[in-house]
Amino acid sequence: MKPLPLIRCVISSFLLMSFYLTGHANEDLVKYGPSRVELKKTEGGYRLFVNGEEFWVKGAGCEFGPCDLVAAHGGNSIRTWRTDNGINSGKEVLDNALEHGLMVLMGIDVGRERHGFDYNDEDEVARQLENIKNDVLELKDHPALLGWGIGNELNHGYTNKKVWNAVNDIAKMIREVDGKHVTTTMLAGIAAEDVAYIRDNCPDLDFISIQMYADIINLEQRLAEAGYDGPYLVSEWGATGHWEMPETEWGSPIEQSSAEKEDIIRLRYEKAILSDPVNCLGSYVFLWGQKQERTPTWYGLFTEQGEKTGAVNVMEYLWTGKWPDQIAPKILNAEIKGKGGRFDNIRLERNVLYSAVTEVEYPEGGQITARAEILPEPSELSDGGDFEKRPRTIEGLVVSAYPDKVVFRSPSGEGAYRLFIYISDDDNNTGTINIPFLIP
Repeated sequence: MKPLPLIRCVISSFLLMSFYLTGHANEDLVKYGPSRVELKKTEGGYRLFVNGEEFWVKGAGCEFGPCDLVAAHGGNSIRTWRTDNGINSGKEVLDNALEHGLMVLMGIDVGRERHGFDYNDEDEVARQLENIKNDVLELKDHPALLGWGIGNELNHGYTNKKVWNAVNDIAKMIREVDGKHVTTTMLAGIAAEDVAYIRDNCPDLDFISIQMYADIINLEQRLAEAGYDGPYLVSEWGATGHWEMPETEWGSPIEQSSAEKEDIIRLRYEKAILSDPVNCLGSYVFLWGQKQERTPTWYGLFTEQGEKTGAVNVMEYLWTGKWPDQIAPKILNAEIKGKGGRFDNIRLERNVLYSAVTEVEYPEGGQITARAEILPEPSELSDGGDFEKRPRTIEGLVVSAYPDKVVFRSPSGEGAYRLFIYISDDDNNTGTINIPFLIP
């Protein structure tokens, strides 16, 4: 298909560094004014430019995590999912990014059909557009603004294609009131039907953004199948999705260890994202922080306690070409003695002592410690990344935790559970693994 129409976009690393050195975000807003971001087709392919300098997105999805550490590990951008996340306003996010030399692809929360938004209701659609316009007017002149992400996975579980007409109306409005930043929309995967409709009905969008997990390794093939040969961002990718992993006999998805995740993250970046220098504009790894989705450790590159997993080390290497001085411990395997490991459909008796043994790899001379917890499976499962309540840790079950062995007592009630093991070093790095089990 023809590439989507181009618009303006980009911001210079030199200018950002001067912002960082001054440390006065509000003064810089007045002094330097808005960034000017352009999408251009060069001899080498499509490129983003910020204030005239080429800008390859080395980014991470971040709203509640340590967003400033993206820069410390070599990244240059973050993306959000909404202009106000309930804790930080859009301006606060942008100010913090500016202080650390980061650009922000600012998310715009757009109503989802699966949440009850009716795109046949013209009044409701008009109110949404007006509310979004107010947000755009408030933030459009911030120097840390890279562009606008209009809606997240609006094609997930939808039937009414009028959503794309609404997306284009938002993009058109942004072009009229802003005109200095790119616009995109984030798709769950990429399908020919969606691409064709967006091509014909969204002329004011600059490019599309694509979100894939295990299937990202087939990105080139998926783009060809969808008939898309224009510019794109990979706006979400990372660990293998819970829907893509094998399940236990009772339906619990089996999570990869943090060591396995760091290996596949490196593979996917090198084989899928870096392999397309013509149309790919960069990517945002998911998630620079932590969230509960099937487990508290599945998608976050950090633990709930703020520790870095090996995926952070890998991203630093991919972004900078250098490994950090100290890398996270790797839990190569964990098994419950006499019962097996993650893939063995383990069933335990109630209120009985068991021990789990681990195989750990860590730098010579390093100091490591262990902790463990047992959680029931979530009672209500989220869909499409929606909020999911974290199960409470069952207190008093872990008797002892050492790097090579965890002793625990099984729960007294029937149900599906997981044993989580964390191996940490003295530099805030952690390796994780969990073993699902059933109490019949």
